[in-house]
Amino acid sequence: MARLVVVQQQPKNPSLSLLPSSLSEFNGTRLFSQVQCKRKNVCQHPKAALRVTASAKKILVMGGTRFIGIFLSRLLVKEGHQVTLFTRGKAAITKQLPGESDSDYADYASQILHLKGDRKDYDFVKSSLAAEGYDVVYDINGREAEEVEPILDALPNLEQYIYCSSAGVYLKSDLMPHAEVDAVDPKSRHKGKLDTENLLVSKGVNWTSIRPVYIYGPLNYNPVEEWFFHRLKAGRPIPIPGSGVQITQLGHVKDLATAFIQVLGNEKASKQVYNIAGEKYVTFDGLARACAKAGGFPEPELVHYNPKEFDFGKKKAFPFRDQHFFASVEKAKHELGWKPEFNLVEGLTDSYNLDFGRGTFRKEADFYTDDMILEKKLVKA
Repeated sequence: MARLVVVQQQPKNPSLSLLPSSLSEFNGTRLFSQVQCKRKNVCQHPKAALRVTASAKKILVMGGTRFIGIFLSRLLVKEGHQVTLFTRGKAAITKQLPGESDSDYADYASQILHLKGDRKDYDFVKSSLAAEGYDVVYDINGREAEEVEPILDALPNLEQYIYCSSAGVYLKSDLMPHAEVDAVDPKSRHKGKLDTENLLVSKGVNWTSIRPVYIYGPLNYNPVEEWFFHRLKAGRPIPIPGSGVQITQLGHVKDLATAFIQVLGNEKASKQVYNIAGEKYVTFDGLARACAKAGGFPEPELVHYNPKEFDFGKKKAFPFRDQHFFASVEKAKHELGWKPEFNLVEGLTDSYNLDFGRGTFRKEADFYTDDMILEKKLVKA
């Protein structure tokens, strides 16, 4: 059964301290309750009037309540589009962002529609989406091609399918940075995303695929910057595999959301792939120092180790792949006019101030593998 969730703002806790964002109007992490209305296979509008512009679209966001979608859906609402989030309903449908005013949050929440369901229930997906007839789909959480085909079948008049893929699909190469025309790895752990891109091509729909590198920013559920912040806060050395000069690349979630907006209805983005990340690359050692600077911590002690000397079991000792991994964003800059708002230190500062610096994080600190590394280093010394 299709369910509409009308999200209403709740009274704020007056003792909640909110830190301002360093650069952006985006801000967040508090959960709010929801009011549900039921009607078979129909999504109804909330009583609050939807803003409509001449180019307004009826947009479905697959996902939208964890990280990327939180920032993307706000931009879509600001642009005047009618936005429906398709989720299982296990998380609150909206979250008030740190520094976001009550009125801004209330305005956003009153515009959001929710279709509750499991995207792997393909019969439900087909019937509920066909009943609504969306113009555009943003697929933020799709992992396998079989999850996408029912959506395309349900929406024969779809204007654009915008997919969140991954730069992890590229084949490892000595020639860097990765460009959109580079060879892909059919054995990649992101094979499902590559299969989805191929499906979109074969179906002949108007599609655009975004391939982020490492995404960071407030509310990040992957331990990217958080991994460093935990160690910096505890005053611990930071273990870095190898020499520490491996080059990687991060992109702020708000810049990613902006890129998703800029491909919408853009003829240049039709049937195109775009890498999205920060403009600058950084070494592992440089990233540790950038995180320290962002959080106002002293220069960190870096400890380099050889991963082959350890058996970490199923534990992950470092949050990045131990190799050079970065991609060119020149295509997006030239064709879309997209440009990141944040440089690395500014973006990490934004993330720290609006999340970890407030005492909020997704995973508790775990120094088990750190201690293994440091103990072995002490014995050798």
